[in-house]
Amino acid sequence: MRLIGAGSAVVLAFGLGLAPGTAHADDAVLPTLVTPGGIREHLENLSTIAEYNGGNRATSTPGYDVAADYVVDQLKRAGYKPRRVDYDYELWVENSDPVLAQTAPEPREFAYPDEFATMNYSGAGDVTAPGVAVNTGSAESGCAPADFADFPQGAIALIMRGTCTFQQKAQNAADAGAAGAVVINNVEGPINGTVGETSTIPVVGATAAAGEALLAAGEGLELHLAVDSQVRQESSYNIVADSRQGRADNVVMVGAHLDSVPEGAGMNDNGSGVATVLETAQQFAKLDDPANRVRFAFWGTEEEGLIGSTRYVEGLTERQRERIALYLNFDMLGSPNYGRFVYDGRGELDDSLPPPSGSGAIQKTFEDYFSERGLVTEPTPFNGRSDYSAFMEAGIPSGGLFSGGDGTKTEQQVEYYGGTAGVDFDPNYHTAQDDLDNVNMEAVDQLSDGVAYAVETYAHSTLPVNGVARTYQDQEFDPARKGDLWLR
Repeated sequence: MRLIGAGSAVVLAFGLGLAPGTAHADDAVLPTLVTPGGIREHLENLSTIAEYNGGNRATSTPGYDVAADYVVDQLKRAGYKPRRVDYDYELWVENSDPVLAQTAPEPREFAYPDEFATMNYSGAGDVTAPGVAVNTGSAESGCAPADFADFPQGAIALIMRGTCTFQQKAQNAADAGAAGAVVINNVEGPINGTVGETSTIPVVGATAAAGEALLAAGEGLELHLAVDSQVRQESSYNIVADSRQGRADNVVMVGAHLDSVPEGAGMNDNGSGVATVLETAQQFAKLDDPANRVRFAFWGTEEEGLIGSTRYVEGLTERQRERIALYLNFDMLGSPNYGRFVYDGRGELDDSLPPPSGSGAIQKTFEDYFSERGLVTEPTPFNGRSDYSAFMEAGIPSGGLFSGGDGTKTEQQVEYYGGTAGVDFDPNYHTAQDDLDNVNMEAVDQLSDGVAYAVETYAHSTLPVNGVARTYQDQEFDPARKGDLWLR
């Protein structure tokens, strides 16, 4: 984009003929308009909303409804016409604390929630049975039916975290006749995860230390596993708003989940993404003449299993899906011990699911932007843990940024980003401590620039992603534009 003199006024307009990657990062205007101060103001307001509404913004709570009202009001003030997209879903609730205990060869009870936690959408059950390890020497543990080839009926499966989704591991265990499953973490802390859809067996996630103790017990291991849960029918909604200009048949989607976990206000997860996307939408509305329509989405019920975004994609007709050029996802941009992570659109990491064609081009756009600014980035797995999942499954090119969650920072990463080695990127992940004081605004500042740059870039042209280019024929020719006023 360029600044164009127009009498005494200044108009912000998109440049002509520039494909992503051909312009310098400093040429972009939107990153200068999207400021940490604007994002911080949204975060403060979201924090206040949570504080006065039960301490959170969890799905189907007053905190979520008021936060959604805030987003709608802010979008309307910027000139958008936001719409509410309703959906029905099954809400999983746990009625009492779960139980995980070793009954043989030596009795031992594991502490909830410090040593283990129930997976969201775990089935209910109370079972005492042998514990059997399932390919636990591999990161692909439990990802293939062949891992359960000799699995004894009615046993409890011990499965390592890694490579595939928790849902796939749980389903494979159930199909093999397991009476329950324990997924063992590969980093410190318990797993705060979901099996996506209600499983037919109880499923919990254990810390690496608890899992090590279970595996050390050997063939004589017997476990008591109990989960008291149920599912009830609920409804919720997403908030979606389109830019006023741009091609309706080549839509750039930008999303962040609006709900938090019930345990806290969720200021990093995902107030940071919501505040950044909202501020980007407000500032984008000031720009003139985008080639492509930009659709900003604020997803509901992500923490219960990516439900809002999944229902949205499932509700699209084939024609509507084809009109979405790409999807950009922003979930956790202010982790206290942050990194700069770009989703693995090339599918090079072992833990990544196969990305749709064009996703690698999105990854390169982010990498090039930060590289030009002298900032190191690293790829992070496309493993289905956020709202990009349904878009990827629908074949829509996807990408995004992430500041780190429950992974542990290495010494090498301290050299890249600063911070503390041996500590999680977000030690407050899914806890009450994920509050405004623990959002790293330096991370938000850096990553929000990348968000704004990508939105501006793809609003101009999605050529490297889906082959659609803006041409001079797309422009409204104005012969009065001459000399210094002509965009080059």
